[in-house]
Amino acid sequence: MKVLSKTQVENYRRDGFLFPLPALTPAEAASALADLQRIESRLGAPLPQNEMKWRCGAYVYSPAVDALVRHPRVLDIVEDVLGPNILVFWATYFIKDPGTPAFTAWHQDATYFGLDPLEHVTAWVALSDASREAGCMDVVSAHGATRQYHHSAARLPNSINGAGQVIVEPVDDSGAVAMELKAGELSLHHTMCLHRSAPNRASHRRVGLGISYIPTHVRPTCATRLSALLVRGVDNFGYFDHLSAPAGELTPAGIAAHADTYQRFRENYYEQEKRHDAAFAHRGAAMEARPA
Repeated sequence: MKVLSKTQVENYRRDGFLFPLPALTPAEAASALADLQRIESRLGAPLPQNEMKWRCGAYVYSPAVDALVRHPRVLDIVEDVLGPNILVFWATYFIKDPGTPAFTAWHQDATYFGLDPLEHVTAWVALSDASREAGCMDVVSAHGATRQYHHSAARLPNSINGAGQVIVEPVDDSGAVAMELKAGELSLHHTMCLHRSAPNRASHRRVGLGISYIPTHVRPTCATRLSALLVRGVDNFGYFDHLSAPAGELTPAGIAAHADTYQRFRENYYEQEKRHDAAFAHRGAAMEARPA
C-alpha cells in the first residue's frame, strides 16, 4: 500500500466511502481553482451557467485538469483500492455558487455508468472548502452489503447532476454522514455508495472535481465504443479507446476530441437510463405476478 492503511481500506470496503484524505497542498488547490477560473473566463461564463458539456471531461481540453487527474498523490490513494492499472472513466466539476439552489438528490453513480464489474471509485477533490454549510456530500454506509436502488432520471430542477437523477424508493438516511473536506483534501466513494448534497449556504463558492477511476479490467456494457484516459500502469484489455493528453488549453483539436468523448459518454448514459427503467419495470411486473 502506498498511502492508505489496511484499516482504511477495510473501512472503504465496508462503508463504500472514506474521508478526509490529504491530496493537494494549499498552493496546488489554489492553482487548480485559478485554472478553473481561467477556463471559465475563456469560455465566457461560469461553468454552472454554461453548457453542461464543459463541466465534464475537462482533462480532454485542459492540460491543467489532465495534470490534476494524474496527480501522484491522488493516484497513490486510488491505487490502494483499485490496483496499479488505472483509467479515468470520467471527471466532472461540481460547483455550487453561494446562495444558489444547486443540489443533488440521493443517488448511486453505478446506475447510469454501465460498467462491469462494479469497481469504479470517485475521488472527489475539494478545490475550496466543502463544509456542511457549503453543501458537502452526505453518504450512507453500505455496512458491507450493497444493492442497486431504483432511480428515475427525473431532470430535477437545480440538480447539478446531468440527468437530475433520484432514488425513487425509501432510503434510510438516519445514519447519514457529512463528508466535510478542506481545500486540497479528497474523499473516496464507491460506485454503489448512496450520496446526496444540499445547497451551498456558505459565503464562498464550493468547488470540487469528481474524478471517476476504474481498473483497466472493467468494461463498458453499452453499444457505444467509449474513450478513457490511461493514467497509471498498463491496459492489457483494450475495452476503451485511449485519449491523449491535450497539447494546449481549449485548442481546436482539444475541443474536437472533447466533443467526441462527450457525445460517446452521453450515448452510453441514455442507453443505461433505458436499461435501468426496463430492469425495474420487469422486476415490478414479476413481483405483481407472484401468487398472494
